[in-house]
This record gives sequence, structure tokens and C-alpha cells, in this order.
Amino acid sequence: MVWTVELSEGARKDLKRLDPQIARRILKFLSERIATKEDPRRIGEALEGSRFGELWKYRSGDWRMICRIEDERIVVLVLKVAHRRSAYERK
Repeated sequence: MVWTVELSEGARKDLKRLDPQIARRILKFLSERIATKEDPRRIGEALEGSRFGELWKYRSGDWRMICRIEDERIVVLVLKVAHRRSAYERK
């Protein structure tokens, strides 16, 4: 089973603000490492704490992707892309 990776509007804006080389590296990570796995939970880690719910984090270098795994649609929805310093801050 191949998973699909979708970007939320917020994640698209986050990627546009990044250096193009970093954005390409993150997209390559998502397409090559996450989208091809039988279970995307094998690579990432669940975010802990009740305020996060069922969110997962993936890392590529100093960058973090906060995602929601939707089993019923076989989709990994990327909600946020941020540097590790600010990835877990609430807006």
C-alpha cells in the first residue's frame, strides 16, 4: 500500500518561505521516504501531550514536518514545516 502525501495551505506557505534548496530537500524526503512506506509511523514519532492529539513529526536535517496520518484515506497530511527551534510552538 502506497501512501499519498498532501500539503495543507499552511505547509505550502511554509515551504514558499524557505530557501528553494531546502524546500526541494524536504519535498524529496516526503516523496521518497514517507509516500513509499507501508506504514509512515515507522519513520516518524508521535507528538506527545493531549494538546497535539494524533499528530506525527518527521525530521529532515534541522527541519520538522508536523503531519496528521489519515488511515481511512491513506494520506499523510503535512500541516506545518518549520525549523526545529520553532516547530512545536503554537501560534
